[in-house]
Amino acid sequence: MNILQVSAEYHPLLKTGGLADVTGALPHALRAHGCDVRVLLPGFPAVLAGLQQAAELLRFNAPWGAELRLWHGSLPGTPAVQAYVLDAPGLLDRPGNPYEDAHKQPYADNHRRFAALAWAAVQLAQGGDSRWTPQLVHGHDWHAGLVPACLVHAGGGQALLPSVFTVHNLAYQGLFDAARFPDLGLPWSFFQMEGLEFWGQVSFMKAGLHYANRLTTVSPTYAREIQSPEHGCGLDGLLRRRQAELSGILNGVDDTIWNPATDSLLPHPFSQDQLLGKARCKAALQTEAGLHTHADAPLFTVVSRLTEQKGLPLVLETVDGLVASGAQLLVLGNGDAHLEAAFRAKAQQHAGRVAVRIGFDEAFSHRVFGGSDVTLVPSRFEPCGLTQLYALKYGSVPLVRRVGGLADSVTDTQPDTLASDTATGIVFDHMDAAELAHALQRALALYRHPTQWQRVQRAGMRQRFSWDEAARQYAALYRELIAP
Repeated sequence: MNILQVSAEYHPLLKTGGLADVTGALPHALRAHGCDVRVLLPGFPAVLAGLQQAAELLRFNAPWGAELRLWHGSLPGTPAVQAYVLDAPGLLDRPGNPYEDAHKQPYADNHRRFAALAWAAVQLAQGGDSRWTPQLVHGHDWHAGLVPACLVHAGGGQALLPSVFTVHNLAYQGLFDAARFPDLGLPWSFFQMEGLEFWGQVSFMKAGLHYANRLTTVSPTYAREIQSPEHGCGLDGLLRRRQAELSGILNGVDDTIWNPATDSLLPHPFSQDQLLGKARCKAALQTEAGLHTHADAPLFTVVSRLTEQKGLPLVLETVDGLVASGAQLLVLGNGDAHLEAAFRAKAQQHAGRVAVRIGFDEAFSHRVFGGSDVTLVPSRFEPCGLTQLYALKYGSVPLVRRVGGLADSVTDTQPDTLASDTATGIVFDHMDAAELAHALQRALALYRHPTQWQRVQRAGMRQRFSWDEAARQYAALYRELIAP
């Protein structure tokens, strides 16, 4: 099966969050299931720099008249992945964050940037590469949401190819003023409630949800949650109508990248059978982060975008009590300016006990998971979450709220789950600082019993969140759509 994957990010070339981890791992995993996956990416500077053996494939005009180029080449990896990259310097050649300017404001022409990506997908669906033609297009998140709509329009009302659209986070919808609609290259008949219109605006997310043949999201629980008003972000009615075409497939973890026994980014390797290296990683992490090097101080960590979604206001409310209990906190991430400032203030207040590193640092994140005792993920909502999966792999006990993929991947520590060796973390239910504080105390109590603590660590490290299983489910879905 020839599959064209369309996304805005791809690990290891460009990553702002978990989307890149998924789109970087899935093409390799699908290969074992009979899929020849090629990827289509926007030509951000980091992507163009990583494209190998690049050759111009074709040129085409954007709906607003600009000439665009499409390159073909390969991406680094073993084996290499064939890629198409949209080259549009006026749209994409910008430093820093791919979606926002230096003031953290979305670029005013984001609608054009990702409409161009959608029309590039149409070029390939129409045979733009004479040596390879896709049989199905798989788009990821709002950046690729316009692809199914463009396929339908280009086919005269009947999609040129079947499409799958995966929601990684429904809260980010790609909303634009209706005045931008003429730039998209679609007729006004597509701007209606049964189309792209969303409360008077254009929604790229809704385009994907409405026009794709099948919809997936990144965990079974999140697939159910987004059909409710609480988690549906105003799109729950559409998702309930399409529930027969909606499924949840839990993300996996790439063992070639995330494996504490072989991870070259760790100062000391370790495994579930030999945890001594983890203690050494903790000491090294405390030193690197500027924390007191106390081996017996439980080290809690946050590796996250600093947003309200991630439940971080609750962490701020509970950090004083956590420190008073003898624990330490290390935060790695960036995001909302007020949260960044609040965590910096806590680090100044509790010097040596609380440390903060603002920014995205992939290598340091490996060392954080390797050296931490507990990883905090108290999210308001969480489609899948890769953080808790990495934490489990690295023996960092996840403390999570029971939502989305967190509910699907972490088993709460209770007497029965301890006895059956199935406990892998600490789970709480309500978005409440008092309940988080109680969960933190439960984690501290468990930490004070080393034998039980290591049983939970080892049970977590035994978990297998395989990309092979996710790929098997995606491949089965592709076959259903291609076979007819």
